[in-house]
Amino acid sequence: MQALAAHVRSLALEALTETDSTLVTIDVVYDGEDLDEVAALTGLGREGVVAAHAGQMWTAAFAGFAPGFAYLTGQDSRLEVPRRRSPRTAVPAGAVALGGAYSAVYPRQSPGGWQLIGRTDAAMWDLGRESPALIRPGDTVRFHAVRAQATVTQQQRSKASQAAAEEQATEGLTVRKPGLQSTIQDLGRPGYASLGVSSAGAMDRGALRRANCLVGNAGDAAGIELLFGGLELVAVSDQVIAVTGATVPLAVTRPNDEQTANERRPRAIRYPACDAPFALLAGEQLTVGTPVAGLRSYVGVRGGLGGSEALGSLSTDTMSGIGPELLQAGTILAVRTPKPGSVVGHPEISPLPDQSQATVLRVVPGPRQDWFSAETLQDFLTQEWTVTPHSNRIGLRLNGDALTRSRDGELASEGTVRGAVQVPPEGQPVLFLSDHPVTGGYPVIAVVVHADLDKAAQLPPGTTVRFAAAALPADLPETPKETFHA
Repeated sequence: MQALAAHVRSLALEALTETDSTLVTIDVVYDGEDLDEVAALTGLGREGVVAAHAGQMWTAAFAGFAPGFAYLTGQDSRLEVPRRRSPRTAVPAGAVALGGAYSAVYPRQSPGGWQLIGRTDAAMWDLGRESPALIRPGDTVRFHAVRAQATVTQQQRSKASQAAAEEQATEGLTVRKPGLQSTIQDLGRPGYASLGVSSAGAMDRGALRRANCLVGNAGDAAGIELLFGGLELVAVSDQVIAVTGATVPLAVTRPNDEQTANERRPRAIRYPACDAPFALLAGEQLTVGTPVAGLRSYVGVRGGLGGSEALGSLSTDTMSGIGPELLQAGTILAVRTPKPGSVVGHPEISPLPDQSQATVLRVVPGPRQDWFSAETLQDFLTQEWTVTPHSNRIGLRLNGDALTRSRDGELASEGTVRGAVQVPPEGQPVLFLSDHPVTGGYPVIAVVVHADLDKAAQLPPGTTVRFAAAALPADLPETPKETFHA
């Protein structure tokens, strides 16, 4: 571990000599939740940890995990501590942390397994700046201990992006009720992992493509992703709509000027089917009910939703905070002009997993399969895992018989992908989905094949999952049968 840390520090110092570095000073209130734990692990005591952390220069080795998250290396190996056995579901924005040989600042609220020693109100990531990341690889960082209270606020969209969105928010749709969690999604923004930005995009990509095809759009047009129904939309002008994904009841209503005050809701005039295009005329309201199967629904609108893009995409990334805010009551959604010659599609069927039995997700061996014994690998494949309520767009948190590692120590943070199954020390797997961090420090036991990830997006809490080894091409070496096999 120390040799690896020394090698990383050496590479960081080489990068520093080859680039224009900047000294970044960050004020920190050292009152983190894990400060006492770190004090005990290092034997330095609380004051000793603060003195060691603030008393040295740190170098930004690389960026990852989330936008603005820089992995910092120092010279004092006494601060090398293991990550938490179970990662937190929510680490507050501005948290200053230690993990293995690194230190970092969490740019915004996100899951995380590092040891929290302090907090800062420094804005680590701001798309309104010429260089969005406060710390770039090669920069030198100094932490300054302060006693004043730090107040962390969520970053607001720049005035320029707000103005652009308002300009495009013309005739289209108005959100009357947003439901539990409704976001704008397209197929994401791949290619920005070096900035710590995941591709994000629709969780069930096949469902979004079908919704777009049904209304005559290109497959990557932006639509609405909603969790567990409850969305109400009012058409400002005539629209063509399709709803795919989860099986939900749909109702189109029109306000009746002759209704009496005692009539609580408008009369339904028709009940469209899912997975087929239908008209929503100006003044009519579409209500998407609670799913009877599946979890996430997708609303495609002919022409596609408009708005201000961030890094080439309209997708809302809940991990990084990039993209539009969650839909709120009163939100006006701009709709783009359909392309000439585009036609609506024929009705299709959404392939939803059967929730009455365990959903099978095929996997290939992970890059850290060697961190687990053959028996543990078999346990991973043979048992059923339950989806917990802590699951979200970042990943599915699963519960079952704990998996044990066959080796001790910390894994250096490394790149992760959509579909990776990480195993924290507590032994409960986490399956990364659309808004996953781009780096991680827990070993990846397996990776779910791309074709099965849409099924994972439709699994509500309480349903079960079983992993099965995917068949490997005949020209690849055979995987030991006691681990992964067809």
